[in-house]
Amino acid sequence: MEILVTYDVATETAEGQKRLRRVAKVCEAFGQRVQKSVFECTLSPADLEQLKRKLARVIDETEDSLRFYRLQEPRQKHVQVLGRQMAYDLHDPLVV
Repeated sequence: MEILVTYDVATETAEGQKRLRRVAKVCEAFGQRVQKSVFECTLSPADLEQLKRKLARVIDETEDSLRFYRLQEPRQKHVQVLGRQMAYDLHDPLVV
């Protein structure tokens, strides 16, 4: 399934800045960054639960916010991008 992960981490403190980096690192392991605090991920239901568990261990629930949106598939039909495009499409073949 296609999932959009967005987050807002309070960064007024040094600990908040560390949490922000940790949240981004976890998300990078599961998907592609499309904006500063937005990731597109192609996940199985088990992977989605694993992502949520890992992020829940990183954030401060009293200060930070995570949102998970399931994108309607096929994504290409329902998502429009204006401006700079993604570095690569996760669904295209990867040539190394």
